[in-house]
Order: sequence, then C-alpha cells, then structure tokens
Amino acid sequence: QVQLVESGGGLVHDGGSLRLSCAASGPSVNLWAMGWFRQAPGLDREFVASVTYTGKHAYYADSVKGRFTASRDTSKNTAYLQMDSLKPDDTATYFCVAGPNEDCSGYTCQPADGVWGQGTQVTVSS
Repeated sequence: QVQLVESGGGLVHDGGSLRLSCAASGPSVNLWAMGWFRQAPGLDREFVASVTYTGKHAYYADSVKGRFTASRDTSKNTAYLQMDSLKPDDTATYFCVAGPNEDCSGYTCQPADGVWGQGTQVTVSS
C-alpha cells in the first residue's frame, strides 16, 4: 500500500519562502505522478502543482505559477514544492497526492486514483 509522509509546513512572513516535502513508499510508487493540493478554511480543496513520475514535467495552477516550483527526486521517491514570494492568500493546509493515473484538463495534469498525505499547515502572515 502506498503511503505519503509530508513535512515542511510552518509560519512565514509575506514574501517569504518554504519548501514542502512528500516522501512516498509502497509498490510501484516510482511510476506514480505526484502533486499538491491545498485547502483554506471554508473553501474547496484546489490544485496547486504536480510533477510526472519521471520528474521531467511539472504543472501549476495559475495562482502559483512563477512563484512555486514542483520537483521530484526519483531516487528517493520524494516530491518537493518550493514556495517563494508567499502571500497571505497562500495560507492553507497543503496535501500531497500521488496516483498511478493522471487527469489532464487544459494545460495541467493532476495525479488521479491514488492516495493523499495527512496535510501540512502553511501560514503566511501579513
């Protein structure tokens, strides 16, 4: 069974940076796409970024494009989300997701039919 362990959330000031990590373990997870969603209080969960199983392609929501960078260390089955120029609107619980399939729409592809991490809190103060 695939499991995801997230780390790296915290409190940062407006304009600061954080890096989230998501370590995946389990059968065939090296062939799974990985990504990030976030959910702020009272709002729906929304796609943030994803990276293909090769680590060669990444996709981003328009709201984070140019500020966030998704990457993957295939030797460690670990995905990263480098978040720069953070804004108070980025405050949310961030969830890692991994899936054997991808759901593509428009210019983004999201991991599908997989599992979710436990979530990590990111708070950006103004």
